[in-house]
Amino acid sequence: MNILYAIQEGMLGFKRARLAMVISIFAVTTSLILLGFFSIIYLNTSKLVQSFRDRIEMEAFLDEPITDQTYPFIQKRIMQIDGIKEVRFISKTEAAKIFKEEFGEDINSVLNFNPLPASFKIFLEQEYKNADSAGVISKRLKEIGGINEVIYRTTLLELLDRRARLFVMISLGIGIALTIGSIFLVSNTIRLAIYSKRKIINTMKLVGATASFIRLPFLIEGLMQGLLGGLFASGIIFIVVYYAAMLLGHELGEFVLVEPYFYGIIAGTGILLGLLGSLISVRRFIGEIIV
Repeated sequence: MNILYAIQEGMLGFKRARLAMVISIFAVTTSLILLGFFSIIYLNTSKLVQSFRDRIEMEAFLDEPITDQTYPFIQKRIMQIDGIKEVRFISKTEAAKIFKEEFGEDINSVLNFNPLPASFKIFLEQEYKNADSAGVISKRLKEIGGINEVIYRTTLLELLDRRARLFVMISLGIGIALTIGSIFLVSNTIRLAIYSKRKIINTMKLVGATASFIRLPFLIEGLMQGLLGGLFASGIIFIVVYYAAMLLGHELGEFVLVEPYFYGIIAGTGILLGLLGSLISVRRFIGEIIV
């Protein structure tokens, strides 16, 4: 098979159907720009949600009295629960110091005694920082003798879980719709190119050209459409992100920055969309026009 011929024919397709080609490249570019921005929003929103999750901790308050002999035993029991990463003991004295740091008052001087109970600060493993897992861990903590009460930000975790699921579903739906639309438009452009060359294709078939030889130029044509769309989209996203980061300043600008490889993914996705669109047309329409 003459690869050079296939490449030349694929490039000539740009001249034969310029308007359709421009529309197809524009559609791929627009779809990838939207996909790219939704991906940036999704990734940065996920980071923001994760930062809220990372701040969530449990606190298990202990029954009185607590001694230096009893709390290590309770701590050992806590560490045996799946999903717990770290446990830190807070004595009554430390609790009073924390109260003074936060409220500026010495609770011993206000009440003439320290009513704050000893407790354990409990930090969860990353995959357990959700409402369901935290609920199970809280239930198991309450079953341990010596623990009086377990508190954590239940409402915040439930809210984060609901919003995260909703955002994933919306992003997935939009992404699928844009992807299908791009593939359809590339496929339609290649179909028009195939139809315009139907007589040449039939002639090539009659003189013994193989199916692969006939199809390859159209595949290259679709690939080039996707590549150009991907490159245009990457360039536009880079420019928008760069200036958005400058306008937002250092602190907020971090929420719109993306890694350099992201632009390579956008260009690669364009190639994939173009190739899929051309494959669909080639497999479906070349067989129909050959008599």
